[in-house]
Amino acid sequence: MNNIIGNVIDTTWPMVLVSIAIIVSLRVTYLIKNREHFILYQELLKLASIVYVLILFQVVTNQDVVSWSTNNFIPFREIFRYTLGSRLFLKNVVGNVLLFLPYGFFASYYLKEESPKLILFLTLIGSCVIEIVQMSIGRVFDVDDILLNTIGGLSGFYVYYIIVALSRKVPDVFKSEIFLNICSVLVLLGLLTLI
Repeated sequence: MNNIIGNVIDTTWPMVLVSIAIIVSLRVTYLIKNREHFILYQELLKLASIVYVLILFQVVTNQDVVSWSTNNFIPFREIFRYTLGSRLFLKNVVGNVLLFLPYGFFASYYLKEESPKLILFLTLIGSCVIEIVQMSIGRVFDVDDILLNTIGGLSGFYVYYIIVALSRKVPDVFKSEIFLNICSVLVLLGLLTLI
């Protein structure tokens, strides 16, 4: 799994770095010009959601085009083809779930959604569009990817839902802007050490 993440980082870092520089410079200029209050954790979440979409685009359009592979319109055919725990299982099954987990989380966060129905629908639309585009650019359509992406999107919703439920039970000091900003910096530093 580390090798898969390493490959994604190797292929996406130039686009991500350029995009971050442009987005951050525009956003900071906007905040200064309009004298808006800067809330670090909210800005980092916005930036993370944009970077996620950029990486998602890169991953689903520029990965290994396999000439011997064919479209799969039969549910579960590809999922059950892989041995549980194998490299291909991790890449194709677990990877497709994890690929859409952030989508479900960010969609839930921005929409403040309390029901999984809308997130299920949005994830289904996004995943279907990706599969159709992949088929039109020489990659393959795989209905199992749609199923796995949908599981990932719903998982992201439930991560968001659990965080919201827990945040209702914690003292107000843990909901303060300062605390959330410090946590966001620590998470960012932790992610940077992984790279």
